Amino acid sequence: MADAVLAGLLTALAQVEVWIRTDQDDPQALVAVTALMMTVPLAWRRRAPIAVAAVVMTALTVLALASNALDVTLFPIGAVVLSTYSVAVYCELSGALIGAAIILVPAFVLEGVVDGELGNFFFIAVMTASVWIAGRAVRSHGSRAALLADRTVVLERERETKARAAVAEERARIARELHDVVAHSVTTMVIQAGAERRVLDDGQASTRQTLLSIEETGRQALVEMRRLLGMLRTDDEELALAPQPSLAHLEMLVDQIRAAGLPVELAVEGEPIPLPPGVDLSAYRIVQEALTNALKHAGPARATVTVRYNKHELQLEIADSGRGVTDGGAGGHGLIGMRERVALYGGDLDAARRPGAGYVIQARLPLGPPGP
Repeated sequence: MADAVLAGLLTALAQVEVWIRTDQDDPQALVAVTALMMTVPLAWRRRAPIAVAAVVMTALTVLALASNALDVTLFPIGAVVLSTYSVAVYCELSGALIGAAIILVPAFVLEGVVDGELGNFFFIAVMTASVWIAGRAVRSHGSRAALLADRTVVLERERETKARAAVAEERARIARELHDVVAHSVTTMVIQAGAERRVLDDGQASTRQTLLSIEETGRQALVEMRRLLGMLRTDDEELALAPQPSLAHLEMLVDQIRAAGLPVELAVEGEPIPLPPGVDLSAYRIVQEALTNALKHAGPARATVTVRYNKHELQLEIADSGRGVTDGGAGGHGLIGMRERVALYGGDLDAARRPGAGYVIQARLPLGPPGP
């Protein structure tokens, strides 16, 4: 676009010069045509610089042999300078040298035929060489800038790759340490409690029940730890780079809870929409806490998770068919933490036993800023 505008301006100036400054005895129509041949092709100087230079010098030759317009007009100098600059900037070195020869040889020949003055030869050589060298310098600077930009992109990719590898390695290290230290200790505790419980006599029912409770708690802790270790060891790039989970990982959570022994059904209503990061994380944690507690406290049961996307709020419902809790309070269900998460975003949370059996948690998270 810029080349077309520049060529158009030079063409207009050339035509003004032709019809105002040239001698009436010159063939003005022919001069006007050669002026068009010298200026219009400049619109394509980036795409075909050598061809444009050849056309310009051909028209210049016709103009010099057919009239005296070169003595009274300036547009030929502008056309030649642009052609020289273009072959230097937009061609490889071999093409740039060919383009310089296409410009210099006809210019020297015409000067020898028309005037033959030594000073004019020197002027043509210096002008052409100066413009050509300036064009090559601009090309070299542009190539260097492009090379640096490419290297920057490569280095950035390498940095991101190394960061991913470092995060993955650190997560794997944490998983190994947790497994070696915590999981081993909990397993030993469960085994020892079970062994001790089996050798107790019938008169120690209270101690037997305490040891049984320790065994059950230890097994549940091991299940939860295996789930967390699985998340730490995951190869999922999004989880590796952004450890904070979201509803995008809800199916993974549901699969892990199913594998731990609680059948779960997941339903999503409405069109999923991008959520504020805090709301997204809080919603995931609410579902995670509710399912984990259902796994621990509901006994033999089934659970359903419903996620409803509305225009202005996100609704969650986690229900189970187990025995629930006796006081309807926070015992075993982590309701305090859930309520704090919901209140932070101006929402509300209800938790209650279901008619018959089971427990249900309903949360509403506004998608806008919390109200006053």
